[in-house]
Amino acid sequence: MKRFWRDVAVSGDGPFGVMLDGRPVRTPAKAMLAVPTRALADAVAGEWAAVEGTVKPDAMPMTGLANAAIDLINADVAGHAARLAAYAGSDLVCYRAEGPEGLVARQAAAWDPIVDWARARFDRGFVVTAGLMPVAQPAGTVERAAAALAGLDAFGIAACAHLVPISGSALLVLALVEGVIDVEAAFAAASVDEIWSEERWGQDDEATAMLAARGEAFRSAHRFLVLARADG
Repeated sequence: MKRFWRDVAVSGDGPFGVMLDGRPVRTPAKAMLAVPTRALADAVAGEWAAVEGTVKPDAMPMTGLANAAIDLINADVAGHAARLAAYAGSDLVCYRAEGPEGLVARQAAAWDPIVDWARARFDRGFVVTAGLMPVAQPAGTVERAAAALAGLDAFGIAACAHLVPISGSALLVLALVEGVIDVEAAFAAASVDEIWSEERWGQDDEATAMLAARGEAFRSAHRFLVLARADG
């Protein structure tokens, strides 16, 4: 789609819509694109205002996540929360390297605080293992993580639907959502292996580009989460 509008504005007083020349933006499913906070609406409107020539969805992450929240997630928030919580059953932070010592120590420093927090938060003794062989987590672990995620609205789940797969960890993301860890620390913890390999073996252009792209997507999804919960 090529740009056909001249003016972009935010309408309403909660939920907030985005208007193009006085006409409301709609989602791919033709629903009104209405978001819960003015801060998020301003960010979505900013993406539409920044379009030059042709609309490029990859350059409009706030719009894309809002569309997903409205069209896909809103109809089954609990179901989407349960699918994301399944990561807690084989969570990144519970599977450690067997060596070398430097990587083992780096993982422990980044991940042990998250496991300790999760044990207290969910009253479950999370099992940590070395190697790739699967281990069973205590009964109810995934269900308690799902209940925590289901406390978010569709917009929060839309953000987590990116944050959890990018990081490979429901526990890291829940810690991020609950303010236990900030976004930079969360992404660094999710990228311990890649960062350690780069430090030890040197930079690989393709791997570096992939890590940067993951970081950008992770930060963007977190920004959406923050804006969707912003007051005022």
